[in-house]
Amino acid sequence: MSDSALLARFFGLAPLDAQAKVAALFEAVSGAGMAGIRNLHPAYTTLLVVYDPLVWTPTALVQRLENARESADSRAAERRRITIPVCFAAGFAPDLGAVAAGAGYSVDQAVRAFTAAAFRVAFLGFAPGFPYMLGLPPALATPRLARPRTRVEAGSVGIAGKQTGIYPAPTPGGWRIIGRTPRRLFDPARTPMSLLLTGDEVCFEAIDERRYEELSQW
Repeated sequence: MSDSALLARFFGLAPLDAQAKVAALFEAVSGAGMAGIRNLHPAYTTLLVVYDPLVWTPTALVQRLENARESADSRAAERRRITIPVCFAAGFAPDLGAVAAGAGYSVDQAVRAFTAAAFRVAFLGFAPGFPYMLGLPPALATPRLARPRTRVEAGSVGIAGKQTGIYPAPTPGGWRIIGRTPRRLFDPARTPMSLLLTGDEVCFEAIDERRYEELSQW
């Protein structure tokens, strides 16, 4: 990326294990208040560390990151557990039928499989507050749409390959939309601004349209 960035990579691990290592290192570095760290960018198997070259030499920062990694590995990270209500009614879930059919499920079976799964936020990207999550049941994995939609509503829950995500704002997008949550994913007036953060454990709860409308008023 530049001569003032380092990339920590975690190879040879199962996806959830690699992501857990990334999240633990991200939490350790961000929580240490290290001077000269300009930004941290977690992904599925890597953590990009952007630093001030007037504060750190690459060698010194590598050693500091190694120490942080060992410290992170020595303790279990405390993870937030968050339940996201989702309405899977047809008007909110234009692709749910196709996802269910691809898995050989009925729509109800697909919803049960999805809400029974445990997800983990790997990182935020694409738009402020957009969570990329691991943990989708393999049978529900579905490719992106061949032709993206010009508008996907805020709160839409989508599938892209083996990934699950939630659109925080109305944007174009090509993920398969299987439901919608009334929860607000991103609010610049809130602390933290993002409802979901890297490393969070997430589960989804099915709600009906009446409950969706009730929660939308909060």
